[in-house]
Parts: sequence; structure tokens; C-alpha cells
Amino acid sequence: MRFKSFAHYIRFAYDNSAAVREKFDDAGLKPGDVQSPGDLPRLPVTRKPDLSKRQQEKPPFGGFLAVPLSSVQRVFASPGPIYDPQGEGEDYWRWGEALTAAGFEAGDIVQNTFSYHLTPAGFMFDSALRSMGCTVIPAGVGNTELQAQIMRDLRVTGYVGVPSFLYSLIKKAEEQGFVSELALRRAWITAERLPEELRALLREKYGVKVFQGYGTADTGCVAFECLEAKGLHPGRGVVVEIVDPQTGEPVPDGETGEIVITLMVKTYPLLRLASGDLSAFAPEPCPCGRPGKRLAGVLGRAAAGVKVRGLFLYPHQVSELAGEFREIRALRAVVTQQDFKDELTLEAELHLEAEESLELTRAVATRAKDLLRLKARVVVVPPRTIDNTLIVDKR
Repeated sequence: MRFKSFAHYIRFAYDNSAAVREKFDDAGLKPGDVQSPGDLPRLPVTRKPDLSKRQQEKPPFGGFLAVPLSSVQRVFASPGPIYDPQGEGEDYWRWGEALTAAGFEAGDIVQNTFSYHLTPAGFMFDSALRSMGCTVIPAGVGNTELQAQIMRDLRVTGYVGVPSFLYSLIKKAEEQGFVSELALRRAWITAERLPEELRALLREKYGVKVFQGYGTADTGCVAFECLEAKGLHPGRGVVVEIVDPQTGEPVPDGETGEIVITLMVKTYPLLRLASGDLSAFAPEPCPCGRPGKRLAGVLGRAAAGVKVRGLFLYPHQVSELAGEFREIRALRAVVTQQDFKDELTLEAELHLEAEESLELTRAVATRAKDLLRLKARVVVVPPRTIDNTLIVDKR
């Protein structure tokens, strides 16, 4: 659905979403009080924990769904849990604009290495690529050796996924002696930090041009690089603000603040969703000629969670995992990076009467994979090693 104006979108959201009406009522506002994006700061922000809590209190979507459930194509589950609806349309998440800006085009054979299981990323890019006329290989995650062989055998020209896995695939092809046979020339990544040294290495040594974008499981495409790769252009269907994380008020251009997103879609009209990520607006014009401000990348986290291999990890998840084992007094997650790949180590401090055992560390690692959806190495540390910090990011 295309809205005639921003005011038309606000009116639709207010009339069809109980959560939006409640948001206005709590702020003492009517739809007529928010007529342009500049009026959005009059409304409070909604944070991910608030969204999860609302969904638990008013399942399944916390009152934000603005269409009949019968018009929802799919429902995904993100950590929290937070349930994300996919509405009607072949490119509902709007990533086609970002992929086109990076040079993907009809006829490309693209290996999509995002997960198709519960999380929406796999389907987000699958639908966008197919809407553009690309052939998609729904590879998903893992199986490095097989995926490298697929990349060679099917003459894959494009890659979509996280940068660390792209590097792993190319290194595997190099180890197997067929890296020179790859047809890969273009890659599009998100959900994980792209080190500039890795981008340069992939371009200069392997001939792969790498572009990146930014989005969330709730909102889809938020911003993306063009061929100039000088910041991220906000996508269609979203209003992006950079705000003070404490007050929710916009900060001046060039200053760092939290990314806040208003999703202008019929299905799920989220207003002022706080991402927890930090950025800044770069107001100078882009050489590509696209108008408007750009985001200066993701500059850190304002919220407690950190992203590991494309998935968010929150302190309450670490605490919940520790609570499932009577032997553990405290648990801490330590995130590092090795060869451009995120590594997660769980440091476990045991009660004095508990005994360290291989069975215990294996059990914690197994449960961590289920609860956190992340593979982790588990080590036992001496007593009084762990303080109140549950996540340490050393990247």
C-alpha cells in the first residue's frame, strides 16, 4: 500500500493498530498532531524489550498488526522472542532497492547464505532477489565445503550473507585449489560488521566487490550503500531518526545517537522503534546524486545487547542460561574475533562445592546452542573472576 502522504500513513496506523492508538493516547496526542516526520519526536520511542513484553501481554503482535492475520504470509521468531509478520507483496521487506543500488541485476545467480529457519533474513533476500529476476540458491548457513563447491559448480555471480562466512567460503575454495574458477564478482552483506580491511582484501585479491546495508528483523531494509560506498542511504518505506538514547530527542547532524525507525507499511506500522544501534547523519551530498542525508554506518550499540555472527545476544539470555545449571554461580559471555570471524566463549564460575567436568561444559555448550542459537566454547574460570558484567565485547 502506498500512502498519499505521511499524514495519511499516520491516520491509517491510528485507525487500524490498537498499539498505535495507545501510543498516541499515552502521549495525549491525536493523529492530526503528527503531520510530518518532524513531528515524530512528540511520540515516545518503543524499545525491543517493550515490543516483546507487549507481544506477550497481547499475543501475537502486541496490537501493532494493522491488517487481518489471514493476509500475513509468514511469521518469524527473533530472539526475545519477538514475532515478526511478513505481509503481502513479492518484496515486502524492500531489499530490492538496496541490492539494485549495489549492482545486482536480472540474470545474476546469487547464493543466499542467510538462514531460512524462523528468522526472516533468508526469505527477505530470497524474495527481493527473485523480484529482480535473479536466480537464488537457498543455501542457508553452514556446510562450508559444500557451499564452496556449489559456488564453483553453479557459476555463482553474487553472494548475500555475513562477511565472515563469505571469507570462509573463499578461503575454502582457495584451500581446495579452485578459487580461480569462481565467477563471484559481487557480494552484499549485513547483520555483521564489515571490516574495511576485509572489504579491501576481497576486492583486491579475489575481485569481489562488497557492499553493505542496515536493517532489522522487525522493519526489513532501513539503509544501504550505493556504488560509491560512502555511507548508507535510507530506504523507501522508512523514516530514520538519530536521537539521544536517553531522551529520544533528535541530535544535530554529525553527532552520534541512536537509530530510531518508523516503518511506513500497511501490515505492521511500527512508530519510532529504537534499534539500539548508534550512528550519525552525514548531511553532505553523495556523489551518486541520491538526495537526502546518509547514515555514517553503525558506530556501536546503545542498548545492552551485542550482535554475534548476525544474531543479538542479551545479558538476560546469559543469566537465563546460567540459571539452568545448579553448578554455575556466574556466567559471562566473551566475544572476540579471529580471522574476521566472531568467536563466543562462555566463562563459567562454579559454586565452591561443584566439580568441574567435561560433561558439564558440554551440556552448557549444547544448551547455549539451543537457547542463544550460537555455537560457543565453554571454559571454567577461578572463583571470584566474574563480576556483574554478563557480556564482554573484545572485538
